[in-house]
Amino acid sequence: MRSIWNGNISFGLVSIPIKIYPATEDHSISFRQIHTRDNGRIRYRKVCELEDKPVESSEIGRAYEDADGALVPITEEDLAALPLPTTHTLEIEAFISASEIDPLQMGDAYYLGTSGAAGAKPYTLLREALKRSEKVAIAKYAHRGRERLGMLRVVGDTIALHRLLWPDEVREPAGVAPKEKVTVKPAELDLADTLMETLGEVDLNDLRDEYHEALEELVAAKVSGATPTAEPGERPAGAQVVDLMAALKESVRSAKEARGEGAGEAAEAPEGEAGEEAEATVHELRGRKKAPAKKAPAAEKKTAAKRGGTKTAKAAKAAEEEPAGKAAGRKQTGTKKAAAKKTAAKKTTAKKQPGKRGTRTAS
Repeated sequence: MRSIWNGNISFGLVSIPIKIYPATEDHSISFRQIHTRDNGRIRYRKVCELEDKPVESSEIGRAYEDADGALVPITEEDLAALPLPTTHTLEIEAFISASEIDPLQMGDAYYLGTSGAAGAKPYTLLREALKRSEKVAIAKYAHRGRERLGMLRVVGDTIALHRLLWPDEVREPAGVAPKEKVTVKPAELDLADTLMETLGEVDLNDLRDEYHEALEELVAAKVSGATPTAEPGERPAGAQVVDLMAALKESVRSAKEARGEGAGEAAEAPEGEAGEEAEATVHELRGRKKAPAKKAPAAEKKTAAKRGGTKTAKAAKAAEEEPAGKAAGRKQTGTKKAAAKKTAAKKTTAKKQPGKRGTRTAS
């Protein structure tokens, strides 16, 4: 492994000669730029503007460009003469708890190795002190033309260095969070907690870069002259309204099925939400449609006709077929007959009633 920085760790009056090694590596597939017309390689060449010709890397230095565009050369000797203790030294400033480090400040990671046998004892001393204190060391060092901030922690039997951003390099998240006022119900939080518990933990070593694997297969197929057969993945649909409670329930159910727990069973609703069974759907909200008027079944019509009787049905049919004038005359005749009957009844009542007689005095 090739080191990228040589210097010393300054731990009070203790000096530890070290080398810095990259702790990570990039496995991404690199592409080259080509001319699409003839597949010719596109290259970038460093050209001197004054001579108008390419120059070698060994002939290239650095300079500072001022506001007027003038270039001020800065040599390696100028940088080496800077009165900074961190030029070739990783100087420990303090020891703090790792929880005090904002993850947003975390940058690249490196391993620190000893430079020679003389550094073994002080290196081990610092490592064991960090272990026992359960703290991390905050240090400053100069690298690639600028002073940097770093965090030292123990990884196995090695001391690791994490480059940290300076606090003023971390932006404030102003205007990023949603501005809409929303209310999260306790039942929704309960389901979210259930989903988190169901998904559980994961061993990061089990996770794979599936995009990288698919890209390797694509490149291999192209190299062999085969036609790629992979179908493009589904793109997410546009913004739609989500039934959050139903989606959470379905997510819990799917997670349980994936883990082999309670496959096929719906997620239990939290207290106060029992009885609300819904499938997890993503849909657009639409206006409610009015339910059509209910029609009486044919059987009910037939029963109603039987209850009315056959005579009623015939009378209704005759009334519908009878002319309007005839029906009016029949109604008038019926009225006269009713009046005559009433008069006759009165006369009969008068005959049966006895008349008033005078009172005689017995002699």
